[in-house]
Amino acid sequence: MKKFLFSVGTLLYAAACLGAPKKDLPNVLFLLVDDMQRTCIHANGCDQVSTPNIDRIYRNGISFNSTYTNGSLGGALSMPSRAMIMTGRGVFQILQDGMNIPEQHVTLPELLRQHGYTTFETGKWHSDFASFNRSFSCGENIFFGGMHTYETNGHVAPRLNHYDPTGKYKDIFVGDKFSSEMFADAAVDFLKKQRHEKRPFFAYVAFTSPHDPRLKHPSYGKHYAADTINLPVNFLPRHPFDTGDMLVRDEVLIPVPRTEAGVKKEIADYYGMISEVDTQIGRVLQALKESGQLDNTILVFASDNGLAVGQHGLLGKQNLYDHSVRVPLIISAPGMERGTERDVYCYLSDIYPTLCDLIGVRPAASVTGKSLAPVMKKEENKHRDHLFLAYNSIQRGVVKDGWKYLIYNINGEKIEQLFNLDNDPWEMVNLAEMPAYAFLKNAYKRLLEEDMKKNNDFCDLNDFYWWGKPGMISWDESLRLYVKP
Repeated sequence: MKKFLFSVGTLLYAAACLGAPKKDLPNVLFLLVDDMQRTCIHANGCDQVSTPNIDRIYRNGISFNSTYTNGSLGGALSMPSRAMIMTGRGVFQILQDGMNIPEQHVTLPELLRQHGYTTFETGKWHSDFASFNRSFSCGENIFFGGMHTYETNGHVAPRLNHYDPTGKYKDIFVGDKFSSEMFADAAVDFLKKQRHEKRPFFAYVAFTSPHDPRLKHPSYGKHYAADTINLPVNFLPRHPFDTGDMLVRDEVLIPVPRTEAGVKKEIADYYGMISEVDTQIGRVLQALKESGQLDNTILVFASDNGLAVGQHGLLGKQNLYDHSVRVPLIISAPGMERGTERDVYCYLSDIYPTLCDLIGVRPAASVTGKSLAPVMKKEENKHRDHLFLAYNSIQRGVVKDGWKYLIYNINGEKIEQLFNLDNDPWEMVNLAEMPAYAFLKNAYKRLLEEDMKKNNDFCDLNDFYWWGKPGMISWDESLRLYVKP
């Protein structure tokens, strides 16, 4: 009987602690953009693009220069990337490429909600309704899906939802402003209400810019003329070989061979979308300041993945080049250094345990990411030894010690690349076929094989067809491979 009373008392105490507001816990404002290259920040060296508000975050936080998304099984990289951020798990550890987040994978906002946080979302959620409602206690102007379609007028007429406590989300409405403004409006309204709130908050503002369609830009932000744009130094009219996914939607937006004029227009439109979302980020930052919560808020800025936009003759992100898988990540936290950088290898999935460390909350048992907090505090100067990258069943790669090794399987034909990222950050000089680098290339290939086994990768580099069949793995086949949480 005493044992029973003790158990009940313990449970009631735990429930009270989890549900009680904790004034001393910091807030979190997470700003996520869509398809933004790491190098497309003015303060990070891109002179042609105007990003005054992201620059402010950069100057007030710690920038992690070698942050990567782990990869994807399908062409929509944002779906697994966002699921990896939310669950703190790798690409081969999430379910169905992130389409569904099972209850066993406790999301970051779900965990913080259990610890008394108000959890708010506006913008893009690229997973299921059930995981959204487990994660967030409130939200507004919510977008479920991958992109605003061309057929529905893109960002100009976003299809959105109000928060639905039932989790059904059947009453879709059309936003009357540009998507970024709709999301910023919701975030500003939420932050205005936080001045006198006793509970800490987790606000996740998930923009859909600068993802296409880039057909029409809003009046705010900076507009760019194509004839003023510099081409990237690794511009090519076409990629030197078939990457295995050359007809994906992103790659057919403009014809091959790419022309200089065509790519310049794409970049001008891309920069325009970066500037417009930067403007709305400024509104959110101002609202945070006016709420009186700035000094007690951890601020995170990141992108889910990058984009080629003419580099290497590509347009999309269905590849493992740095322009597509290396992303911006800036964390600004009370008491931490400002305007500094950390050159350590990390994944987007490491954000979850990092925030838990900074808040003082134990991560969920389902989290496999590694906290960056020791690196932020300079207790450690190394984070991960190397990084493993994957795309579908056709591309694999590894990054270590300033080198990147990539290998492709195109219907049984193997193609290898080896880049010295320190000397060749634009990945223009392939050293894989040079005899002087044969030993290094083979060492990286062995490391990649080990990583594939550790991650329960369904591919085997030693097989003629890595997964037993020619071509890419289809979406339906990938779902059958990953049916277990």
